[in-house]
Amino acid sequence: MAEQDFWNDQEEAKRVIEECNRCKSWLVPYHEVKNGFDILSELLPEALEEGEEGLVLEIEKDLERFEKQLVDLEVRRMLSSELDGKNCYVSINAGAGGTESCDWVLMLARMYSRWAAKHAFDVETVDTVDGEVAGLKSITMRFVGSMAYGYAKAEKGVHRLVRISPFDSNARRHTSFASVDVIPEIDDAIKIDISPDQLKIDTYRSSGAGGQHVNKTESAVRVTHIPTGIVVACQSERSQLQNKETCMKMLKSKLYEKEREAREKELSAIQGEKKEISWGNQIRSYVFQPYTLVKDARTGVEVGNVQAVMDGEIDPFINAYLKEFGACQ
Repeated sequence: MAEQDFWNDQEEAKRVIEECNRCKSWLVPYHEVKNGFDILSELLPEALEEGEEGLVLEIEKDLERFEKQLVDLEVRRMLSSELDGKNCYVSINAGAGGTESCDWVLMLARMYSRWAAKHAFDVETVDTVDGEVAGLKSITMRFVGSMAYGYAKAEKGVHRLVRISPFDSNARRHTSFASVDVIPEIDDAIKIDISPDQLKIDTYRSSGAGGQHVNKTESAVRVTHIPTGIVVACQSERSQLQNKETCMKMLKSKLYEKEREAREKELSAIQGEKKEISWGNQIRSYVFQPYTLVKDARTGVEVGNVQAVMDGEIDPFINAYLKEFGACQ
């Protein structure tokens, strides 16, 4: 990177910088933990010998922080797939439950946005479909950041909500479902050929706040891949061309993911299942009443503070999933 002609080739320079950042993302926290632990291991005996209780408490807090960083590195070690380091699209769709399910989609979107912010991921809303009464029928978000797909893939599946519905005048308890789909963003390094005659492209007016241009022209784009039936849509950009480009990126990602899953399924049928993974109807249940509990059906991890989970504290579930199943992905 210090060479004078480094920026002559923009694409190659970008690739080198990304590789450098990936290396730093491992080396910086590793050295911070190692050096910090070496210092604390020298300070702790002295603090205990001198009876410095305040210093001992500070050392314990630092050790807890270093332990968390070490756990994070251990989890990241599981993310060795060629796709784990990529950005990703997270799509949430309402299931059984009517208006309650649409509200559940909105709640999950907020949860994932807050989780992404904690990991310094940029979040872009690509497409939304409003619910008839409240909430959203579906939403697609783009997460941009290091290992975005690697972490977010743990959330793929059906999420179940149990609570007293605010939309029920009789204050009865309702059960709602929403499905979460996560696909990696495929860049130009992976070639996927799509014939134009395999596509059906529709345009329509964007919904929501738009200003002078967005809602007055058919800038939103919906692309249907006829052979597979895959449908993608985008209305976040100002122009129809930009929305179409985003749709094509999403379509390539979905096609790549579909092919990858087909290959893995075929390989699994030949080799046999290495682990018994029960997917059931939901991967996780969120119970608000009559008690509060969030339980992951795959790993058995339970968290009693449901409000903290809805505020984006979902790393215990993701980490447990990656530790148990990460090597299989």
